[in-house]
Amino acid sequence: MAQINVSNLTFGYEGSYDTIFENVSFSIDTSWKLGFVGRNGKGKTTFLQLLLGKYEYQGAITRSVVFDYFPYPMKQKDLERTAAELMEDWKAGVESWRVLCELEKVDMDAELLYRPFGTLSFGERTRVMLAVLFSGENDFLLIDEPTNHLDQDAREIIKKYLASKKGFILVSHDRDLLDACIDHVLVLKRASIEVQSGNFSRWWENKEKADNFARMEHEKHVKEIGKLKAAADRSSRWAEKNENTKIGYDPAIVYRSKDEENAVARQSVRGENGPGDREKGRAVKRYRNGKRFKDYAAFPLQRTADRMQGFFLKISGWKRTCDHRIEF
Repeated sequence: MAQINVSNLTFGYEGSYDTIFENVSFSIDTSWKLGFVGRNGKGKTTFLQLLLGKYEYQGAITRSVVFDYFPYPMKQKDLERTAAELMEDWKAGVESWRVLCELEKVDMDAELLYRPFGTLSFGERTRVMLAVLFSGENDFLLIDEPTNHLDQDAREIIKKYLASKKGFILVSHDRDLLDACIDHVLVLKRASIEVQSGNFSRWWENKEKADNFARMEHEKHVKEIGKLKAAADRSSRWAEKNENTKIGYDPAIVYRSKDEENAVARQSVRGENGPGDREKGRAVKRYRNGKRFKDYAAFPLQRTADRMQGFFLKISGWKRTCDHRIEF
């Protein structure tokens, strides 16, 4: 059988920033019975319209068959006409005897072709249109939601009818219909289309397995990230603890901002602070030359000077300035 080839198909509606399809490529056989699945509003009907040439697109769609689309367009005034009159508008060159043969397969009487179309039920209208649709030769058919607004009996008739046919793409949310009628699945993803063999249930089973595997991988990665973070936290605490054991570390050191340091200096000048400028028994870290010493362990000479200063202050009572220099 012939093939339909889609190569690098890219399409987006004018004025929209996002593309619906981007560099989509695949091939299908015209004898396949394909179900088209995907979330609502993501481009299934749009793709069928692209096959029909309704919109301009980038890329290429090559085929040797004629596309025909269900449902046929209807205007309000067409409801007053008979199906026999509408057939030629729907499908150019249609042969009545072929339509009559198809009507028998969908349990329809020929006399319904001569009633005003508006007097037919939704199920009868659907079956008449499908009979006309399948009456052509060398056609590849695009069928969009054929069981909408139908009762259960009409759905069963349509299901059996489509199960006996081939060479179509069927868009439907009826899982039972898809399982009964298709042998391949077109899967619409974010901006691409994939082809898989099998019916809907087989595709759904494979999808659930893939989703579960991806979920398990995600959970495993989350756990691994948590373990790495915990290990990093332990290493950080160990490094901090190890650093604190080095010579020069003083856990009594507290930090002040420069504004706080200036305020303490002013209080010291007024004599509001006690001797040695101590605060609750903790030594206060000073600024020197406009820079704060982050860790006395990094400045052993300064620490030695501070201790010497404290010693001299104790024995002499000499004053210690706020810039941390010793005055003799």
